[in-house]
Amino acid sequence: MSLILSRRRFGQLALGAGAAAMLPGRALAANPTGVPLHGLSVFGELKYGPDYTAFDYASPEAPVGGTFRMSVPNWLFNQSPLTFDTLNTFVLKGNAPPRMEMCYDALMTSALDEPDSIYCALAQSVTLSADLNTFTFKLRPEARFSDGSPVTAADVAFSYLTLRDHGHPDLALDLRELIDAVAEDEATVRLMFSGRQSLQTALGVLSSYPVLPKAFFDGRDFETADMTVIPGSGGYLVGAFEPGRFMEYERRDDYWARDLPFARGLGHFQTIRIEFFRDRQIAFEAFKKGALSWREEFTAKNWATEYDFPAMVDGRVKRRTFPGERRPKFQCWALNQRRERFADRRVRQAINLLFDFEWTNANMFYGLYLHSDSCFEGSDFKAMGEPSPEELALLEPLRGAVPEEVFGPAWTQPESDGTGNDRRRLKAALDLFAAAGWKSEGGGLKNAAGERFALEFLIDDQGFERVYSKFIDTARRLGLDARFRLVDAAQYQDRKNRFDYDMIGGAWSLAATPTRDSLTTFFGSETRNREGSSNLPGMGDPAVDALIGNAATAKSREELVTAMRALDRLLRVRLDWIPNIHSAEHRVAYWDEFSFREDKPDYGWPVESLWWSKTAGQN
Repeated sequence: MSLILSRRRFGQLALGAGAAAMLPGRALAANPTGVPLHGLSVFGELKYGPDYTAFDYASPEAPVGGTFRMSVPNWLFNQSPLTFDTLNTFVLKGNAPPRMEMCYDALMTSALDEPDSIYCALAQSVTLSADLNTFTFKLRPEARFSDGSPVTAADVAFSYLTLRDHGHPDLALDLRELIDAVAEDEATVRLMFSGRQSLQTALGVLSSYPVLPKAFFDGRDFETADMTVIPGSGGYLVGAFEPGRFMEYERRDDYWARDLPFARGLGHFQTIRIEFFRDRQIAFEAFKKGALSWREEFTAKNWATEYDFPAMVDGRVKRRTFPGERRPKFQCWALNQRRERFADRRVRQAINLLFDFEWTNANMFYGLYLHSDSCFEGSDFKAMGEPSPEELALLEPLRGAVPEEVFGPAWTQPESDGTGNDRRRLKAALDLFAAAGWKSEGGGLKNAAGERFALEFLIDDQGFERVYSKFIDTARRLGLDARFRLVDAAQYQDRKNRFDYDMIGGAWSLAATPTRDSLTTFFGSETRNREGSSNLPGMGDPAVDALIGNAATAKSREELVTAMRALDRLLRVRLDWIPNIHSAEHRVAYWDEFSFREDKPDYGWPVESLWWSKTAGQN
């Protein structure tokens, strides 16, 4: 995940901006009502006209064939790298494999070189009502599911209503204002919203929600999480698989949209194979031997010291960096405020001080990472310096309800002396704990009731113990009962869904134009107790909700940036999500069997869709 980088990432773009009734004039010009349109935009005009033949980043001339072989790092997809136990990726139960979105087309799709526009896919046109609350779609007559059956309006209506009522919480949230979905005839479907949704939320669900075959679920429970393959209309279908070992997707030779503009020049590999490993180092060894052909490196030690194997030395393996996308991303820790001891902001500040980034970066990360200040790193939404007059206009109504620091310079991570034993920081942490009611007593940090402060860091990968052991050791030195809790994939997912942890980490990417609901799932009061949501800290602050509302009623991209920066200032002071580390680039190694365009798009980088095999098509 919001289209978070997760197993339910069905689109590259989740839009966010003004409420439908407050749509600005520029956007109205881009989205005239009452006429069939080929695309929709929140801010400004569409980049691609109705006669476009392919997206600029696509490669229609590239050959087709070959196999793309990769593994799954858990902090990229926020899921277990170990296995999967269901192919129903639309419900809360179970762990589905990544990249299932390749099997399912949506009514519309986003462009990876625009932050806030979408284009018709399964639909050949969309018509907006005068009040912008009803979207009427004409479906493409050639659209087919992988079982050969046509995609009909009844399938669209079924999909939206079922995902609203029975889908995974992250999917159902954006559909809460969907009043009805009605099939007018075989090829015409109307989606009607309440008017309380933002236009961007509506456009987000149009570009990111899969259409499923209604007939397939006759006599089946939609929420059953098993290994049954649900037919899709996308360019790939489920191939061979073995839970715990691998998952393959096969390119559809009969893909109905292969030569249509939104799909032309994308998806060149015949097979996309994802390998599962129980250990990161084993995955790396598999890559070195050629069992994997592409690898994004997230382990700094490997990148700095381990790329001297024979295939690298003789040039059969290439290693390079690629610039990151212009989307807000964060790798953060969440302290579970549903447990009272983490509800005090001073406790969260103290725990943040126990992590010595400077020492860790030098000794564990080989200087390859940056210390994160924000949940919106890499984007224009990250606040800098003093608030602008426009930001202050949004923050002033909250004065007295938010910490006073919000009105000063944007919070940044305090630097340590890099020794791993910065006494100044440790004293500051102890002072914060004491102010929150936790004092050193008898060798432990205890409250007035004599209870020792417990901090259990839930992980599902032993590699985190090596990287963050210094943090845990420092916490113990200060008297916390601190420890890692390593659990298997199924336990981890279950405990995360039920919010059964003290502390947990993860990495996410938001869309370039976030929706109200995508922000709410991470930061809003509404999702605090919604099992399966991404509000892992359990935060619930009316002031945060109000700033999310400001972002959702912005009338231009400039207003959206202002609102997001105001929100960023409050999030950074509150430290519900404790920013950890980030990199401004992708570190990638690959066997020299690929070709690709150098001009990667700014708002997404699905390598398996953009790259191709050098030898494909050769005899």
